[in-house]
This record gives sequence, C-alpha cells and structure tokens, in this order.
Amino acid sequence: MKAVFFVVIAWFSLTGAAFKRVAPVDVAIVTTSGTIVVRLDAAKAPRTARNFLRYVASGAYNGSSFYRNVTRANEPQAPFEVIQGGLGAQSHAAMLAPLALEPTTVTGLHNVGGSIAMARTADPDSATTEFFLDIGDARYLDAGGPLGPGYAAFGHVVRGMDVVLKIHRAPTQVEQLTPPIRIVRMRRISALR
Repeated sequence: MKAVFFVVIAWFSLTGAAFKRVAPVDVAIVTTSGTIVVRLDAAKAPRTARNFLRYVASGAYNGSSFYRNVTRANEPQAPFEVIQGGLGAQSHAAMLAPLALEPTTVTGLHNVGGSIAMARTADPDSATTEFFLDIGDARYLDAGGPLGPGYAAFGHVVRGMDVVLKIHRAPTQVEQLTPPIRIVRMRRISALR
C-alpha cells in the first residue's frame, strides 16, 4: 500500500500532473462614475476569463462605456437587474472570434449580486466584447433555467459595488443609459487581498 502511494506521489511530482492553483485576476474598470474592481475566476471559467483579459490587454475597452441598464423601473417584468458594458455600437475591429459558452452548471459560478458575466445573442456561443454586472440575485440567467444554456458568470466585484449601484441609478431611456457612463480604461491589477 505504501509503495502505491509513493508511486502516485512520484508520478504527480515528475509529470507536473498535480493540481496547480490558478490565481484569480483582478481588473480595474475605471469609469467617469468611479472605479470598479472585478476578480476573474480563471480557475473555474478559464476560457471566459482569458477572452475578457485579451480585450483588456489590447486596450479595446478603453473609451468604451456602460450603456445598458435593466432596472425594475424600466423593465418591471424582468426577473433580473444588470448594467451592461462593452464596445456596444462602436467599431468591432478589435473583436476576437466568438467565445464558446462556459455554462454555470460546469463552472459552479452563478449570476448573483456583483457577478460579472458575458452578454451574448440568442446563440449561446456568440459572446465577444459585451459583459454585464448583476445587481442582486440573477440566477434566472444561469444555465438550466428558463433561458436554457444561460449566461457565463466568470467573476465578481471585489471593490466599487457602490459605483455599480450609482451607475444602476443613473438616468435611462427605456434600457439605455442617458448618457452612457464612459469606461475611461480597464487594466489588470495585482489581486487585492
């Protein structure tokens, strides 16, 4: 029995097959309303986090905006509230190929208050640059619910939820923020402890 244990340990050591901890990544979203820091869960949602970080690193989000706001006031029948940002109607020259959905049933992450998730079209594998931040419990957007495959949550707000709520309270016309809240820049930062 001891020999088998040592063989297994030696195999993990030599092959590097031991589970490696993937560190979370923090991103500062600097807006004209203040700074929001999101922590991306690269261990549970690696493809989605990597996609988002590629746009951050390229500077694609610099000068973009939060432009959509779903609230109980403007969409009383909506079972969720979010603020949505990204490139929107801006040039999509920086777009990478659409992202295959990492469903919440696989990642174990959920659309709850402060979560960051990818927006998409009706095609579950169509996410590119658009993302949203959940206001309150939005598990309605999780996989397996009424929306089928759902929306990929891939992190959460660790600082600046007051800024998220300030944007959520900003004036809207239907679901459009008027005016949109400018994202001055996004940048990767050291993980907050």
